[in-house]
Amino acid sequence: MTNPIVKGLWDEPTGSWQYVFHDPDTMKGAIVDPVLDYDPLAGATSTANAERLLDYVNKTGIKLEWILDTHPHADHFSAAQWLKAQTGAPTAIGANVTDVQKLWQGIYNLPDDFPTDGSQWDRLFADGDTFMVGNVPVTVMFSPGHTLASITYVAGDAAFVHDTLMMPDSGSSRADFPGGSSAALYDSISAILALPDETRVFVGHDYAPDREARCEATVAEHRAANIHWKDAPTKAEYRALRDARDATLPLPKLMLAALQINIRGGRLPDAESNGRSYLTVPLNYFESR
Repeated sequence: MTNPIVKGLWDEPTGSWQYVFHDPDTMKGAIVDPVLDYDPLAGATSTANAERLLDYVNKTGIKLEWILDTHPHADHFSAAQWLKAQTGAPTAIGANVTDVQKLWQGIYNLPDDFPTDGSQWDRLFADGDTFMVGNVPVTVMFSPGHTLASITYVAGDAAFVHDTLMMPDSGSSRADFPGGSSAALYDSISAILALPDETRVFVGHDYAPDREARCEATVAEHRAANIHWKDAPTKAEYRALRDARDATLPLPKLMLAALQINIRGGRLPDAESNGRSYLTVPLNYFESR
């Protein structure tokens, strides 16, 4: 088995990690969870993060095979469609994205003809699907809990878990979004931490209040030091901890903007008669925290 070379690029405004991994033998690679920049004060999108990813791909000589999302994000816009337009590489996400689309179609009151079949992506992966990036084998693990559609890509010895685990000193990710479940998240984390000890776990966020941002720890390090897991909690204990923590958290600042982009695979809403796209805010659907 060939293990990939992984490059992580951090987006400080959203605390998000985005990745490029590639096979050193064939130089074939993939991008995971690319960020499209958004200024909420100006309502303006831009592509600085996506350009950083593309610059790394081009300078390294990577032949891009895939643009992969782990789930529809609540804290940043996906740059998958912009990168596809620049490179021609296909986009993919987990098959349960259709459940998220149907859920948020109702929240945003989108029209009946809004596609909720996942057709905004080129490939919908099922649990257990496998594919190759050069000589690197990739397995898809469904990892719900944070969202209904969250998945993990296990590429050789690297697992891209995004919003399931945080770095060991931060614990795990929240499970209180629509469709989220702390019980499902417990099961997903259990499956991820059943991977071999040496598996490199790459997280989706690090807010790093008192240190430099980090993105990687091994399965063994998470089992030994993750503050939500090191004491081997039962499911009931974990749920009590996670649910209590989630009840104190405000909703992500970009959630109501980001989800309507990300359930479209990273596309803006269709332009209206004046040629501009608009975002919708569902007033009083969520309670203030």
